[in-house]
Amino acid sequence: MSNVMETIKKKAALLGKNIVLPEGEDSRVVEAAAAAVKEGVAKITLLGNPEEIKANNPNVDLSGVTVIDPKTSPKHEEYATLLYELRKSKGMTIEEARQIAYDNTYFGVLMLKAGDVDGLVSGACHSTANTLRPGLQIVKTAPGVPLVSSYFLMIAPECGNQYCEDGCYIYADCGLEQNPDPDKLAYIAVASAKSAAAIANIEPRVALLSHSTKGSAKHADVDKVTAAVAKAKELAPELNIDGELQADAAIVPSVAKSKAPGSAVAGHANVLIFPDLDAGNIAYKLTERLGGFAAIGPVCQGFAKPINDLSRGCKAEDIVGTIAITVLQSEIQW
Repeated sequence: MSNVMETIKKKAALLGKNIVLPEGEDSRVVEAAAAAVKEGVAKITLLGNPEEIKANNPNVDLSGVTVIDPKTSPKHEEYATLLYELRKSKGMTIEEARQIAYDNTYFGVLMLKAGDVDGLVSGACHSTANTLRPGLQIVKTAPGVPLVSSYFLMIAPECGNQYCEDGCYIYADCGLEQNPDPDKLAYIAVASAKSAAAIANIEPRVALLSHSTKGSAKHADVDKVTAAVAKAKELAPELNIDGELQADAAIVPSVAKSKAPGSAVAGHANVLIFPDLDAGNIAYKLTERLGGFAAIGPVCQGFAKPINDLSRGCKAEDIVGTIAITVLQSEIQW
């Protein structure tokens, strides 16, 4: 795990980006803020009451961290006005905007929209909806991108894995999109390939997975995947994409030779696109628990500016890793 993540952190450190962490009330987030600054991964803006944060975390050195309280910030009115302008067509009043802008997550997303920070990481003690709803309302998706999806960076154990040629996989979508239609599945595939190159620094070989390989089964679910493959190739003809492939045909060379001869992806895939959330979520958890892989994510992709949702069971080191990924995402052109 360390080599892949250390490479990500080193790349992030070169960019000097500022990431906002809205959850100053969570000790893991406070610890991660200090660690990220100490390691040079990013500049950090931590939201919350400075006195309470110091009192609750007396042993954490926050000397390099900028701490802002939305309730006393001189920027509050500016951000409230920005929110009002963005949401007045939905019926929001300036008074409502002022009240909402006191919320740490909304304040952080407004900082991001205004260009005062480069990314946001939240979710350690708030739900996915609490993190993503402000993002979708304020930052929105990147131009031409129809949806926000997610992926897990699955990092092989230190002992390695015989099928994991690059030391990691990208699994998508395992956290957000419940049952994507062919067009959505295609966009997830293309976005995940971009994430693989920009974040994991691997040349993407994208497999759209199914219970069928190259017509071995007939079903509407298979048709969905084959239509997604065609759409993905149309969207990004330069990418190495193939499907439909069963999981073993995607990653095991000997099986690929039998089931999908001539495929440039089969047997060597490093970006695995699952047909629905059930398959993706089950697969990443089995890979993590039975295969010993580290699961970093879910990492969001497709926002106009990077916003990431943490697992509520995360550790401080997981948050630092997500901060580093968020830094690199700020350079991606979706």
